[in-house]
Amino acid sequence: MNAILKFLPVQSSRVMPMKANGSWHHCLKNWQRSSVGLLGNNPSRFFSAKGAKHRNIGISAHIDSGKTTLTERILFYTGRINSIHDVRGKDGVGAKMDSMELEREKGITIQSAATFCRWKDSHINIIDTPGHVDFTIEVERALRVLDGGVLVLCGVSGVQSQSLTVDRQMKRYNVPRVAFINKLDRTGSNPWKVVNDLRNQLKLNAAAVQIPIGLESEHEGVIDLIEQKCIRFKGEKGEIVEESQDIPQQLQDLFDEKRDELIEKLADADEEIAEMFLMEETPSAADIKNAIRRQVIACNFVPVFMGSAFKNKGVQSLLDGVVDYLPEPIEKDNFALDRKNGEAPVKVTGKSEDPLLALAFKLEETPFGQLTYMRIYQGMLKKGNHIVNVNDGKKIKLARIVRMHADDMEEIDEASAGEVVAMFGIDCRSMDTFSDGNLDLAMSSMFVPEPVMSLAIKPANSKMQNNFAKALNKFTKEDPTLRVRVDDQTKETIISGMGELHLEVYIERMKREYKVDVISGKPNVNYKETINSRQEFDYLHKKQTGGSGQYAKVIGYIEPFPAEEQKALGKQNDFVNECIGTNIPPEYYSSCEKGTNDAMAVGSLVGSEVEGIRVVLQDGASHAVDSSDQAFRTCMANAIRIAMKQAKPSVLEPVMSVEIECPAEFQGTVVAGINRRMGLIQSSDMNEDGSGVKVLAEVPLANMFGYSTELRSNTQGKGEFTMEYHHHAPVPKNVQDELEKKYKEERATSD
Repeated sequence: MNAILKFLPVQSSRVMPMKANGSWHHCLKNWQRSSVGLLGNNPSRFFSAKGAKHRNIGISAHIDSGKTTLTERILFYTGRINSIHDVRGKDGVGAKMDSMELEREKGITIQSAATFCRWKDSHINIIDTPGHVDFTIEVERALRVLDGGVLVLCGVSGVQSQSLTVDRQMKRYNVPRVAFINKLDRTGSNPWKVVNDLRNQLKLNAAAVQIPIGLESEHEGVIDLIEQKCIRFKGEKGEIVEESQDIPQQLQDLFDEKRDELIEKLADADEEIAEMFLMEETPSAADIKNAIRRQVIACNFVPVFMGSAFKNKGVQSLLDGVVDYLPEPIEKDNFALDRKNGEAPVKVTGKSEDPLLALAFKLEETPFGQLTYMRIYQGMLKKGNHIVNVNDGKKIKLARIVRMHADDMEEIDEASAGEVVAMFGIDCRSMDTFSDGNLDLAMSSMFVPEPVMSLAIKPANSKMQNNFAKALNKFTKEDPTLRVRVDDQTKETIISGMGELHLEVYIERMKREYKVDVISGKPNVNYKETINSRQEFDYLHKKQTGGSGQYAKVIGYIEPFPAEEQKALGKQNDFVNECIGTNIPPEYYSSCEKGTNDAMAVGSLVGSEVEGIRVVLQDGASHAVDSSDQAFRTCMANAIRIAMKQAKPSVLEPVMSVEIECPAEFQGTVVAGINRRMGLIQSSDMNEDGSGVKVLAEVPLANMFGYSTELRSNTQGKGEFTMEYHHHAPVPKNVQDELEKKYKEERATSD
């Protein structure tokens, strides 16, 4: 996703390539050379022009829609880079924004990358984000802090699964957006199908502001419906833009139809255009542009641009649209929460002269320390000043402020409201709010989806345990969707994330960045044990080894402890003392209860925790010399273990509540898949327009591994699911026999 960063006058323009094995030396001449067409010999001109327009934008789309390619062209046409390299180019260099080695190998974007450029009289901060659903948090946090978005759509495939996800994210944060239909040079491209998808699937009030001149191999430019002119892109890299007022005769009817459609759709949202439409007046180009800008900022209209980034067509027109229609930072409403007034929302002013309010939205560990990306909502950041972390009250001195250009950075002395910058030397967590100490406001956080996939991992070499721990600590600080825990029963390290690719990337990064080879496998499921009938016990523990020995006797019974009572009492097992008299001295009652807990910790079938048992102690016996706390504790534990084996024990497995959302045409396939995994369908509901379906089911956790990949495959990538723990239920007899056999083999091996 591409986010636009803003620029102020800069006294210090030191460009520092952020390489792990390099230094901070990268002289200004190199940076000037990369922008020679724009800057000439005066790089400070790049950030001059007070009062210039500013745009903070993100570029989002489904995977392989051309986001990174589009960003590469934007950087070239704005003079930010002096050559074009493709994502999977033959030269092996890779796109500028895909700076991670893994990204260039796989040909995908894994981390969002920030850069900045200047187009005409506007400063643009851009964030290029991943399209794969496994890295959706990168899109989420970029949209949280940006003022506008470019939704890129494939001219052949149209609206795809991640397009739907990005649309939900943009609506969640009220992000104004323009759309760009890419890849019109490909066989089968149909921009009008894509426009209809925007209206029907995303429910957007969208209309084209351009029509293409030719499609597929004949695509050579676009016709501007507002200015009523042809725009063709010539030259080896599309850098020569030719404009003319002569609309090709064969496109005249299409031009008239789509221009009328644009005005009609705009009239649905804008009162001024609606009034002209009803009066049968023809709005001027300025009227249309002003109306589009008003309604885009209000999130009521989406103008659709067209072109082919790979073939260098339409990118300059899109940049004009970004400047014309997306909001200034001050035009986008942002709200903070007043911590002194019950977190009541307070509108942020967006003015540089007001007290500082900034949000740390992304953390990145580098060889030089933690790099913190920050969006300034109001006030200014100045090198050497102190800022306060609102969440923990810590005061921090600003030692270094930089602007990012993929993996290069340029040091600056100050940044003002509306900018997106990065800083070193700030110890904080993602989504912390910063002020200058005069405000007790916190910016609202972002939505973090729950992980859906887990893996058990361990270092292949135990000597690398320290690096293993460092890597996990770094990754969890960077990525809120990556969770790490140690399983209480198996003692395995379990990592959880958004999908198999998500976890695979972190395992690969651990190997490359920390030299830690990792052994991975699916985590052991947290089974439990219980009983199904009442069983009495009468057990004598007697041990004589010379001197005082051990003597204890207990009598009673065990029985199932119903789930309703477990919930009412707030415990999984129950110990009841019904002893009368002093056959068991009262001081040993607590010892008997401890022995009960010991027996519940490790079951006899598969060595799992025991739940759902009520233990009733009725009588017993003691010895004046040999009875002790330890004797009664051991006696009680052994008595219960023996009784459990005779009380029809069974193994319980965790059952997950699974919610699946997918297009209606895949309902049968999804339900069949759940049935194959021994799931129980609870409900299946269509949405209001009949286009989608929500399926609720209960499925054993052990059967859910690999489901993420299966669902995406069966629904053409359009299905999504979430799951959470629901309850434990008995496993089938054949599964229990397999688990018991495996447990006995493991015990025999360990012995």
